[in-house]
Amino acid sequence: MGRVSDVRHVLVLPDRDAAEEVAGELADRFGVLEEPQLVRDALAGEDDAEDAQWLVVIEDARARLDPVALDAFAAEYEGWLEAPQD
Repeated sequence: MGRVSDVRHVLVLPDRDAAEEVAGELADRFGVLEEPQLVRDALAGEDDAEDAQWLVVIEDARARLDPVALDAFAAEYEGWLEAPQD
């Protein structure tokens, strides 16, 4: 039996408040059942935590989420979907 490949989507948001709102809406908008992970992404040279971007990491074990829809959703909060790393 073949294993379904795990897909991870990373939404980049401008601040913690936006990341928390996005994480809270994922279940309603996309049916995401697992709690997404929020990660602070400090850019090189940044000392102030308020200036850091925040990442919302979504595990998509069945690869059922539409990347275009996720990108549009993140854009509503001045964010974007990070391109997958090969």
